[in-house]
Amino acid sequence: MSIFAPVEVPELLPAGTEPPPPRPHPAVRTARRIGRVAAQVAVLAVGLWWLVPTLGLAVASLRSPADNSDTGWWTVLRAPAQLTLDNYRSLLADGRTTHALWNTVLISVPSTVLVVALGAAAAYPLAWLEFRGRQAVLTGLVALIAVPIQVAILPDAQVFRLLGISGTVPALVAFHVAFGLPFAVFLLRGFFTAIPAELVESARLDGGSELAIFRRVVLPVGAPALASLAVFEFVWVWNDLVVALVFARSDQAPITAVLQEQMRSFPSNIDVVAPGALVSMTVPLLVFFLFQRFFQQSMLAGSVR
Repeated sequence: MSIFAPVEVPELLPAGTEPPPPRPHPAVRTARRIGRVAAQVAVLAVGLWWLVPTLGLAVASLRSPADNSDTGWWTVLRAPAQLTLDNYRSLLADGRTTHALWNTVLISVPSTVLVVALGAAAAYPLAWLEFRGRQAVLTGLVALIAVPIQVAILPDAQVFRLLGISGTVPALVAFHVAFGLPFAVFLLRGFFTAIPAELVESARLDGGSELAIFRRVVLPVGAPALASLAVFEFVWVWNDLVVALVFARSDQAPITAVLQEQMRSFPSNIDVVAPGALVSMTVPLLVFFLFQRFFQQSMLAGSVR
């Protein structure tokens, strides 16, 4: 029988190692778990609530005009036989609607490409070149971002009239490019300055010109930012209504202007408005989900240098 009492020897840790934090009390862990579940349920409830109008629009686009005028869209839960694709067949057979969709593509795609290309070309010297007046240019960019669209409508209308493009697709493209460039340059400059300076300096030491550095170093590294800007610009131009109503003629109008005209007699034209609005909404959503990965990369780009 030993006369020595057992002694608990604490576990030794390597030098410089911090001891692990104490394990929280079971009640604390339970409260945290309940809080996470409650937050997830709240976010899910808010998301479902925001989806209710879209769900109603989708169901209304699949019902006949008589069913839409007699009962609410939720009655389809009891009578799913109301659903039909006739509205979409009629929409695609309508020449004006399909022409408006094509006009929207002709306006959105060139505007997006020009804003991204010109914005990147202007953001690079503002980020990596030293020249007199650079700070004044940056201040002017911030000021231009704050200018509302309504301020430039009348002067631009006069300019387009003098150029002979008033009411046409090129006029809408020019307006969107002019108003999209300040934000594009400001946004891309912020991402370009986050590029490690060692990459740019090493390219300069290797004898690369500024154009080569821009094409082979800055653009590949800043691809997530360029893609994010392209999505922002495309969605903004695609969903625009104010500029279309002011500058577009009837035969040059995008889908938003055509749907706005149909809204004047909404109760009798719901079979046209509902599928048209859903088709118009689907395209930006598809673009967003296709480039969602670039959004995540661009959001993290500024956190690590």
